[in-house]
Amino acid sequence: MSEWIVQFVEYLAVERGLSANTLDSYRRDLQSFAAFVKHTSALSVQDVQRSHVLAYLEHLHRQGRANATLSRNLASLRSFYHFLLQTEVIRTDPTANVETPKIPKRLPKVLTVAEVDRLLSAPHVSSPAGARDKAMLELLYATGIRVSELVSIRLSDVNLAAGFLRCRGKGDKERIIPVGEVAIETLLHYLRWGRAQLLRDAECEALFLNHHGMQMSRQGFWKILKKYARSAGIVKDITPHTLRHSFATHLLERGADLRAVQEMLGHADISTTQIYTHVTRGRLKEVYASAHPRA
Repeated sequence: MSEWIVQFVEYLAVERGLSANTLDSYRRDLQSFAAFVKHTSALSVQDVQRSHVLAYLEHLHRQGRANATLSRNLASLRSFYHFLLQTEVIRTDPTANVETPKIPKRLPKVLTVAEVDRLLSAPHVSSPAGARDKAMLELLYATGIRVSELVSIRLSDVNLAAGFLRCRGKGDKERIIPVGEVAIETLLHYLRWGRAQLLRDAECEALFLNHHGMQMSRQGFWKILKKYARSAGIVKDITPHTLRHSFATHLLERGADLRAVQEMLGHADISTTQIYTHVTRGRLKEVYASAHPRA
C-alpha cells in the first residue's frame, strides 16, 4: 500500500498542485490507515474492504479523536481510493456508502474592534523587527489572508501605489485583495527601513524576513502573535486565524456584501463564508440584550 500512497501524493502534487502542508496531511492520514490494516488480512490496496474502513474509524473514535479528525481521515481515504479506481488498480471502492461523521458547527472566535486596536498598537516600530511585526499584523487584519499566505508573499505580489495584494491560496489559486491605507503606511515604513535592516541576501524575494534574513515561517509568526496578544492584555486564546475571522466578521457587521467577503477570503463555497453571518447575528443579540430596557 505504501507504494500506491507515494504515487497518489505525487499525483496530488503534480496534477492538482496542492500545497506541501496539504500533501503532508494526506500522507499522514493514509500512512496511519496503512499501519492499521497491516495487522489485518488486508495486505494490499485490493484487499481492503468497507469493514476495514469502518473498523479504522471506530479505532480513531476509541482513541478519543474528534469527529472532525475522523471526517478528514475518511476524506483522505475517499480521495485515495477514487484515484485507485480511476487508474483501474481496484474495481470497488471500500469507502463507498461509509457515512461521514457529523461535525457540529463551531462559531469562530473573534476579537472585538477594541481588542484588535490594542493588538495592532502593541509593536514598537522603532526597531526593524517591530516595524515588520506591525506590518504583518496590520496586513493580516486588513486582508483576512491565511498565515501561510502571509508568510509566502513576495515583493512582486504587493502594489502599494494601486493599493492591492496578489495572494496565492489553496491549490495555488490566485486572488487580488484590496489593502487599506493604514496597512499600506505600515508596509511602506517596513519596506523603506525595516526590511533593509533584516535583509542578508539581496536576491531574497520574501516580503517578511526573520532575524536570519530568511522568509518568516508560520511558527515564527505564531510566536510573534502570542507575544503581542499578551502585551495587549488579550486573555482570549488567539491564533493567526482569529484575525482572519475578525476581518470577515467586522466587515459583515458593517454591511459588506457576503460574496465580496467570500472572494477576499478565497472560499470556494459561499457556505463556508456564511458561518460569519451566524457570528454577526449572535453579536447583535448580545448588543440587544445589553442595550434594550426590556431585554
